[in-house]
Amino acid sequence: MTLAELQNLDPNNIGSWPGLIRSLVILLMCAALLGGGFYFDTRDQIAELETHIKKEKELKQTFEVKQRKAANLAPLKRFLAEIQQSFGAMLRLLPNKTEIEGLLVEISQAGLASGLEFQLFKPEREQPAEFYAIQPIRIRVTGTYHQFGKFISDVAALPRIVTQHNLVMTPQRNEKGGKGKKTAGVKLGMSLVAKTYRYLEEDEIAALNPKKKK
Repeated sequence: MTLAELQNLDPNNIGSWPGLIRSLVILLMCAALLGGGFYFDTRDQIAELETHIKKEKELKQTFEVKQRKAANLAPLKRFLAEIQQSFGAMLRLLPNKTEIEGLLVEISQAGLASGLEFQLFKPEREQPAEFYAIQPIRIRVTGTYHQFGKFISDVAALPRIVTQHNLVMTPQRNEKGGKGKKTAGVKLGMSLVAKTYRYLEEDEIAALNPKKKK
């Protein structure tokens, strides 16, 4: 078909057009309809579908995490109960306010029983922490190396928690004014800070944390 014949085609009488031209026109119209439908409708549906697929993956991940937590809930409860029991046992090792004086006596008696001579035994001001208080005690004694060892061992064996810090041993001057050697029978001086702990009463904890009380 020539260009002149194409120009003479009557757009109002498509039925009289040649079959090949009609087929091409129909294909073009179908392509235009499909393209318009995709652009104005299907494209949005595909974007919405992708959003739902992404959300489905996120929900699956959330479900898997919660499922693992649910599966571990019973062991975690048992573990928490064990921790609470252990914590309670540790708290029982801390003296209360009325027992702290008796513990100080036990520490001093341990030193005397070891044969040490006290030059200083000074409980200092308590240092409150979150749920317990630290009671530092400055100690300075003289004695032999073995006496020091026995004292430290006896204090560590007390039923209450007592820790020992900043331990320093120095040789004492002998009768001639010289310094003795660190041997088992020579007098030595020892200074340390012993720390014992007591649990705070509820009113003391509340006083330390007024915001939590509110």
